[in-house]
Amino acid sequence: SLYQEPRGYRAHPIHTNKMAQDQAKQVADAFIKHYYQTFDTNPPALASLYQEPSWMTIGDNTYSGPQAIGKGIHEFLFTEEGKPKFTSIQHQPQGFDAQPTANGGVIVLVTGGLVIDGNNETPMMFSQVFQLMPLPNGSYYILNDIFKLNV
Repeated sequence: SLYQEPRGYRAHPIHTNKMAQDQAKQVADAFIKHYYQTFDTNPPALASLYQEPSWMTIGDNTYSGPQAIGKGIHEFLFTEEGKPKFTSIQHQPQGFDAQPTANGGVIVLVTGGLVIDGNNETPMMFSQVFQLMPLPNGSYYILNDIFKLNV
């Protein structure tokens, strides 16, 4: 045979890949619940989920680093005068997909509805992608975050 596996190389068995996929889905499920509950009840606390290498795109604006991302979330929710743009906002995730990535990360795609000012009859549809990366303490931070309204 022309191809020889490198010495010490072992192909990952399917069950290892299934375990990684299952773990990615568990991480994503817990993260999604935490993220949207925090966004809907205490948006300033979201900045703590980002680190210095983090990036976020919301609408047409992109921010990097936790301070700028916190400012971007604030700009999404408040006018320049500091008045709320909405009386209430509620994310209703309807589904997600998750995959394990390099270095223990997880990529997550969320789709759902955004109920603004209690208008449950016509929620705005959204898509959001997160790249989660592990921290030494076993938790994750958001490396990349892209939010788009599906209009």
